[in-house]
Amino acid sequence: MFSTVLVANRGEIAVRVLRTLRSLGIRSVAVFSDADADARHVREADTAVRIGPPAAAESYLRIDALLAAARRSGAEAIHPGYGFLAENAAFARAVTDAGLVFIGPSAEAIDLMGDKIRAKETVRAAGVPVVPGSSGSGLTDGELAAAAREIGMPVLLKPSAGGGGKGMRLVRDEALLADEIAAARREARGSFGDDTLLVERWVDRPRHIEIQVLADGHGNVIHLGERECSLQRRHQKIIEEAPSVLLDEATRAAMGEAAVEAARSCGYVGAGTVEFIVPGDDPASYYFMEMNTRLQVEHPVTELVTGIDLVEWQLRVAAGEELPYGQDDITLTGHAVEARICAEDPSRGFLPSGGTVLALGEPQGDGIRTDSGLSEGTEVGSLYDPMLSKVIAYGPDRATALRKLRAALAETVILGVPTNTGFLRRLLAHPAVAAGELDTGLVEREADGLVSQDVPEEVYAAGAAVRAAALEPSGAGWTDPFSVPNGFRLGGEPSPPAFWLRVPGHDPVQVSGSGQVTEDRVAVTVDGVRHTFVRAGDWLGRDGDAWHVRDHDPVEETLRGAAGAHGAESLTAPMPGTVTVVKAAVGDHVTAGQGLLVVEAMKMEHVISAPHAGTVAELDVTPGSTVAMDQVLAMITPDEPEDDQR
Repeated sequence: MFSTVLVANRGEIAVRVLRTLRSLGIRSVAVFSDADADARHVREADTAVRIGPPAAAESYLRIDALLAAARRSGAEAIHPGYGFLAENAAFARAVTDAGLVFIGPSAEAIDLMGDKIRAKETVRAAGVPVVPGSSGSGLTDGELAAAAREIGMPVLLKPSAGGGGKGMRLVRDEALLADEIAAARREARGSFGDDTLLVERWVDRPRHIEIQVLADGHGNVIHLGERECSLQRRHQKIIEEAPSVLLDEATRAAMGEAAVEAARSCGYVGAGTVEFIVPGDDPASYYFMEMNTRLQVEHPVTELVTGIDLVEWQLRVAAGEELPYGQDDITLTGHAVEARICAEDPSRGFLPSGGTVLALGEPQGDGIRTDSGLSEGTEVGSLYDPMLSKVIAYGPDRATALRKLRAALAETVILGVPTNTGFLRRLLAHPAVAAGELDTGLVEREADGLVSQDVPEEVYAAGAAVRAAALEPSGAGWTDPFSVPNGFRLGGEPSPPAFWLRVPGHDPVQVSGSGQVTEDRVAVTVDGVRHTFVRAGDWLGRDGDAWHVRDHDPVEETLRGAAGAHGAESLTAPMPGTVTVVKAAVGDHVTAGQGLLVVEAMKMEHVISAPHAGTVAELDVTPGSTVAMDQVLAMITPDEPEDDQR
């Protein structure tokens, strides 16, 4: 076994790998960019090495910097985690060429399965059923469009390189093919450095089921059962579970054998995942989609139902050990469900968010596991993936696991950064989820009903109570009774002070309130019901939801509105990120709805469009500009209305 291992990743996966290294008595080495100098994974490793500036391209994606860090720290092996270079064949090859051990499959296997086009051809030859789609690599836009028309709408555009849903586009309208192909290429190029695309038939209401495989260097390949990953938003998994309620034992065995054959077809060694698309009304008709040649985000649910530490066996296999298990030794016991907590704001259309973690409470306990890269004070920016942590629940059956996970999410506190925690908790309570009636489009169809549309009255009351408490005298020395904000009136009932407050995305309100306020808690009573919140500064949290209750100045807003009534209208950044495309210049005339800018954050693009016809009066950004949320990007002067004279 290795004595020192470098973890070439960050965040929750780095912390999770460090945990297994610690349990095996292996010295751990973390790497960090300047943005992560005080990150949790840096503090928990035995040693850490700086690898560059904040941008991933100048740090976590620099193969030379990672190899130099390994040499400086005395590491014998490198664990790539997932994301970044985990499925980069050039990285795997460079590691082995440097005399180190890459804890993962060979560069040849990564190359083969990382190219979705070659992967489909390879597994098809091995007898594994594949999704109907285009054939051949390097197709032009015209060839892709022709293949899509031949397959028939709807179709799915997919990058040949990479994974995680990045760059995938579902196209239902043939007229939109050209625009969607261009957008998919741009996202693929930005995420993976390769804009090669393929097109596949879209299966309506499909289920996404994947099989975990494990192979050693002695020719042994087994599968560890399946994971149901159908609960997705924008092709990104958000809830995963093991096992799937859809499969019977015969189908599970058949899909498992198909996954093993797929792994054998590329000479796979290590832990990997074979992904299938499955028609919900015909689970026996499953199709191979792709193979992820790395550890998956959702691996904990497999670990909990099998009792096997996948990271440990990645290490043991990489060290040359033989698997002690045969297929008959693998049993699935109980049920596990995982929820991915991401830095995104459901109330703003799930746009990426950011900020500083002001207060943190992560659930633990019987049947609960939290994999997290967070700590209080963590700065969440727009440079890296939005996933912050994962909460996983285990129980003897699915109903118990779901109930435990909902309770664990209610206990989760992340203040200072908008997250999807409350949304996930409501999703888990949806009747279709509870019944196991899942498909990859369910979340998108039901999202509006799962996003809290209104701010509860008690939230504003708690915000007012915090402000009223701040005005109370400290109790030291003499206090002028006329300065105490107790609402005292001569000959009248007391009237507590009122405050103008606003939660982003909602209209301002004027509200008064009082309650019990401490440094980290506030309790108020509304309509006879007592409500208790966790607080940190202006942030309030309860049952997984969080609100940033800001002060509001109605006079300032009135003046600003009057100034802009007949002048230029500002376009602001909907999220912190980087401007990647600028499609206009000062002086250009634009039409209503015309795309002017593209802002990217956490590998997600957002188009900034003109709200009305007019002229670009100001343009304050260029490609590559880093912008903050609500920062003014451009000003559009509306066209003068035409005189209606006859």
